[in-house]
Amino acid sequence: MELLAFGKTGWGDELFYATLMTIAVSVTAMLIGFVFALIFTPLKLSKYKSLNLIGNFYTTVIRGVPELLVIYLFFFGGSGAIMYVASIFGYFEYIEINAFITGSMAIGIISGAYSTEVFRGAIQSIDKGQFEAAKVLGVSKFVQFYKIILPQMLRLAIPNLSNVWQITLKDTSLISVTGLVEIMRQSYIAAGSTRDPLFFYSFAAVLYLLLTYLSMKLINRLEARYRLCMSVYMRSNDIWYGFCNDQYQFSSLQKMIADRLNLEIGWYYHHAHNMHLYNDKL
Repeated sequence: MELLAFGKTGWGDELFYATLMTIAVSVTAMLIGFVFALIFTPLKLSKYKSLNLIGNFYTTVIRGVPELLVIYLFFFGGSGAIMYVASIFGYFEYIEINAFITGSMAIGIISGAYSTEVFRGAIQSIDKGQFEAAKVLGVSKFVQFYKIILPQMLRLAIPNLSNVWQITLKDTSLISVTGLVEIMRQSYIAAGSTRDPLFFYSFAAVLYLLLTYLSMKLINRLEARYRLCMSVYMRSNDIWYGFCNDQYQFSSLQKMIADRLNLEIGWYYHHAHNMHLYNDKL
């Protein structure tokens, strides 16, 4: 374990900062992806074919091209494009693009393509009667989106967005080709310096699994906030008939309300202060 020590004797501090860089790139890319998804989701749902074509083109091309190729196009192609524009204004020196910005933008665009499909499916799962009710009440489209569509869309999208987050987290390993020091790049450097690739690549796998585990715990807590839970308190219950019947009735009510509100069913607690058992029911 000396290889993982902090300070000059080990690689612990370098791997720690590389892990922070991985988290920073993942979060930044996910936020960029949300922005792209909010832009292109309405286009995919638009009744105008031209807008619909733009949305479909974005999701089809980005999901159809390998992620590594997208990163290469942004890192090397972006640098060439900026230098071409600079040459128009008489500047011919080499311009290097920041690896963090390029990597986050490239992975964000990839994440946005998948998030767009998730948001589209979530919006289409919302009961159409809510859209009709908002239209009858004269609710503006802006208020309709932010007060009615967006909250339900996010709730329905959370399970699938967790998959997008896992993809985004793993895609950060690809930006090591740009020289950005994240987990994969730092593991490569440490493995080359110590000639112990098995140890460092195995430890990198452990770090990715740990980040995945912590992410899933957080996402599961977010999902739990959008479940309909019920707690029933009763002064007394007949233990033979009433208790079982009341549980069935209240749990059925919970399911009916959850279905109407398009929510998942959470926990159900039934509390009775007194339990009675009558002689004629023995």
